[in-house]
Amino acid sequence: MSYEITGKLIVRFDIVQRSESFKTREFVIEKTEDTNGRSFTNFVKFQCVQDKTAMPDKFNIGDEVKVQFNLKGTKWEKDGRTNYITNLDAWRMESLKLSQNNASNGEVNYNDIPPSDNVDDLPF
Repeated sequence: MSYEITGKLIVRFDIVQRSESFKTREFVIEKTEDTNGRSFTNFVKFQCVQDKTAMPDKFNIGDEVKVQFNLKGTKWEKDGRTNYITNLDAWRMESLKLSQNNASNGEVNYNDIPPSDNVDDLPF
């Protein structure tokens, strides 16, 4: 299942080579919402994997972006201990201004298909 969120890009981390054939990269967006006259700010960290790790390079810190992502959970056991890890796997990122312009033009890009969920992405 795919989700999306809009916010301001505030942090872009370096690419991390996890193994010879697997790499990841994280970035953070700031999302502020007004509820009942109060403002709440959330900082949401996303992960990109493999060929998507260059995706945040297209944007500047401070840009308003829309991120489409999958929610993934992993059960990981080591030394008799069980840990549960949740990742927000970003698979598409676009400028919020650009997406608003496309929506007003009625353009649809049918090439933006989320990646399959069959990647072995154990954390270590």
